[in-house]
Amino acid sequence: MSNFELSNSKDYVNEQATPMHNHLAGEFWVKFWGVRGLIPTPNSHTCRYGSNTACVEIYVAGQHLIFDGGTGLRILGKMWQQHQEPLEAHLFFTNSQSNRIQGFPFFAPAFIAGNCFHIYGTAASNGASIKQCLCDQMLQPHFPYPLQVMESDLNFYNLTPGNVVELGDVKITIAIINKNQKSIGYRVTWGEHSIAYATDLHKSLDIEEQKQILQIIQGADLLISNATYTPPTDKNHEYAELLWKTPVDLAQSADVKRLVISHHHPDDDDTFLDKIQDQVKSAFPNVLLACEGMLLSVGNS
Repeated sequence: MSNFELSNSKDYVNEQATPMHNHLAGEFWVKFWGVRGLIPTPNSHTCRYGSNTACVEIYVAGQHLIFDGGTGLRILGKMWQQHQEPLEAHLFFTNSQSNRIQGFPFFAPAFIAGNCFHIYGTAASNGASIKQCLCDQMLQPHFPYPLQVMESDLNFYNLTPGNVVELGDVKITIAIINKNQKSIGYRVTWGEHSIAYATDLHKSLDIEEQKQILQIIQGADLLISNATYTPPTDKNHEYAELLWKTPVDLAQSADVKRLVISHHHPDDDDTFLDKIQDQVKSAFPNVLLACEGMLLSVGNS
């Protein structure tokens, strides 16, 4: 039986829906603030699943972890601004492409003195550190204010595959999941429970990539992954079943208890994603397609 409990929150982001310390959800939960890949897609046909790019919040054993800083990070930051006490959180980036970092300049809590954020990432394909990539996107003419105007305490950490970050009783393991994009994945472990975040899969995985991915997803309570997709110009819904085959195959081979597919293609509207969810369930019954505002609890009795 699954250890997951799906909240009864609405299928869209409600900035009032989740307090910063949601004890009703338990001591280990995940909330989705951005579920799109490539580019935000706000329109009337994407309102149920959501239109913001990648951002996932995990709360575990008193620690606030954020994975990726797409435009969903702005919405998360607005919610956190409602709290008066100083904030401390850990931000983990999978890569430095625009859809993973574009929300960081709009993350309001980072501009407030007294807050503290620990920021982790690996070197980009050009060798730039995560700090350099975040700085570069905030330089003129891209953004009016440089990173240095952020008054919070920002601590940067350079990661390499095989690193382990320990935050009290919480362990975060890092592995390469897409060597062409220099993308990394994470496994968050607390006690007997774990969440794996591997959201830059491509359709053709070589043996070494499969080995690395299996290290962080094996036996996970929850795997958050992406349905692989072709470039926008080559998008063809006739072959939709191929898009989710890679994460399903990995979840089955690694005995993952539940799979959540996120990073939806910009062309995939709500109706199409409904159909995909039905198709995937026929191959892997314990699966959900991520939607903004979705809250899942891990390990609750």
